[in-house]
Amino acid sequence: MIVIAGMILGAILGWRKARKLGGNRMDIAQYAGVGAIAGALLGLFITIGLEKVL
Repeated sequence: MIVIAGMILGAILGWRKARKLGGNRMDIAQYAGVGAIAGALLGLFITIGLEKVL
């Protein structure tokens, strides 16, 4: 669940950053995709860390 939330949040943040920089549709898609991957990886590491602690 954390991975999915991280992926969605990362995509939204990437989309906002590309819009703020004035990117076209392909730029926005690329930033959103990279943000989604980064958010999913961060969520994965958080999930693994929580499983080890608990």
